[in-house]
Amino acid sequence: MKTINVRSTKRCEFIDITPEVSRIVRESGTENGLVCIFVPHTTAGVSINENADPDVKRDVLFALERAVPGVGFYHLEGNSDAHAKALMTGFSLTVIVQDSRLVLGTWQSIYFCEYDGPRTRKAYVKIIKSID
Repeated sequence: MKTINVRSTKRCEFIDITPEVSRIVRESGTENGLVCIFVPHTTAGVSINENADPDVKRDVLFALERAVPGVGFYHLEGNSDAHAKALMTGFSLTVIVQDSRLVLGTWQSIYFCEYDGPRTRKAYVKIIKSID
């Protein structure tokens, strides 16, 4: 298992970790298989989304804020909205590896989803090599 260190600079932001995941796959020598990305935090997540238009990241964060505004919660830390948003994006995802490359759509990237920053975080990457 490999670790990607992620440093957020805002309370909520999407950080593209595709280059780091690709590097880990390449350096592993894996030709075909799966790569699992897991975020071990309750106020951050991981997702695949568009990488071409930066407005998409802004719009998704806007939609999550509208769906889960940061008011009306009981949790004393004041970050219950971050917990809910993380549940919505999820804490892990799996991507196919073929010919030593991530199988992603033309406009897709892997994003670390920060909801309670700025912080230093981690994403764990585990590669499962195919035996076929």
